[in-house]
Amino acid sequence: MQPCAVSLQAQAVRADGLPLSPSLLAAAPHRLLFFVGASNVLLAMLWWALWLVDTRWQIFRLPQPVVHAGWLHAIVMQYQVLPPFIFGFLLTVFPRWMNQPALRGRHYVPVGAGLLGGQALTLAGLAGAPSLLYAGAFVTIAAWALGLAFLLQMLWRESGRTWHAISCAVALGFGLIGLVLYAAYLHFHDARLMFVALKLGTFGLLLPIFVTVAHRMFPFFAGVAVIGHAGWRSMPWLAAFWALALCHLGLETRHIYEWLWWPDLGLAALTGIWLWRNWPRAAMPPLLRVLFAGYAWLPIAMALFAGQSAWYAATGTFLLGRAPAHALFIGFFGSLLVAMVTRVTQGHSGRPLVLGRAAGFAFVAIQCVAVLRVAAELLPDAQAWQAVAAAGWLLAFAPWALSSARIYLSPRADGKAG
Repeated sequence: MQPCAVSLQAQAVRADGLPLSPSLLAAAPHRLLFFVGASNVLLAMLWWALWLVDTRWQIFRLPQPVVHAGWLHAIVMQYQVLPPFIFGFLLTVFPRWMNQPALRGRHYVPVGAGLLGGQALTLAGLAGAPSLLYAGAFVTIAAWALGLAFLLQMLWRESGRTWHAISCAVALGFGLIGLVLYAAYLHFHDARLMFVALKLGTFGLLLPIFVTVAHRMFPFFAGVAVIGHAGWRSMPWLAAFWALALCHLGLETRHIYEWLWWPDLGLAALTGIWLWRNWPRAAMPPLLRVLFAGYAWLPIAMALFAGQSAWYAATGTFLLGRAPAHALFIGFFGSLLVAMVTRVTQGHSGRPLVLGRAAGFAFVAIQCVAVLRVAAELLPDAQAWQAVAAAGWLLAFAPWALSSARIYLSPRADGKAG
């Protein structure tokens, strides 16, 4: 082991031994927002696992929410669980991408507090209080709009064009529209509003942001870790991805399912080519390997979406149910969440760039959960297997989220600020 790595590990041990301080959460955007995300993911999945178990076996006799539980699960996961991680990353890297001053606590603390409070109110509203669902939606919208405003200000001040930043900002704009449609559904009870909000969350918000960040950062990470690796970051590729994603969004929101197979097949091919072009041909450290292994779920998920559409065009039935969506959400989003957040957390806390046992366990467990949840659509007693998969997600993420939260509450291992 190199002396530098030994020194970093010793520093990490010393930092982890210091008293935890909640005040450190305000020291950097990723600290606060990642802490909020870790809290939100555990709370949201605890509710969902309990709900699925109760639905199948009637153990807890939970009250029925005023909104369909499956819809609320999708809203919470897309708009309240993953976005704190997204805002934490973007509020950190936007100034670096555009050579502007770092944001200060007055910018990101209200965003983090709003995203935490918005989900807390939403989960409290699941007990049957519509007013709390309204409040949760309003607080989330306010925090989202504030965070997006800060990012747009940096784009406005930029002298050139950072297309990755523009791509992320556009996706967050779609997300804000989706949140407003969800809030409108709570008032008007028009299922069409909820349907569009859910689809915007997937193909307008999350998929473009995850793909954009991977497009920019993964070749860079690989170039740092693998000597001689030349990444491929074609901007026409990113434009083609956006065109196909918006085509899918347009077709699905108009219920033209029989033609979804062609943009989905295009996305499967496009993302598969990107993975092939960027996959390092030399040995990779585990923290880099999980990034690319997690990305491999994307062409798989889009191929499942394409197969679902083609089967529907031929038979008029949805053979795979929600399997393609969960290959995307658990396999792709879940895997990259662990891999990317771990990479940022380690690097921005002055610790060695290693995967670690908690993150390694989470990543492997998420692969198992993804396979199980995809297979559950075709297994006997699918509802039971869905409950097992939800419990597995909670088990996979709990040690990693708690371990990461401790880092956000601890000083940097290298003694630097931030």
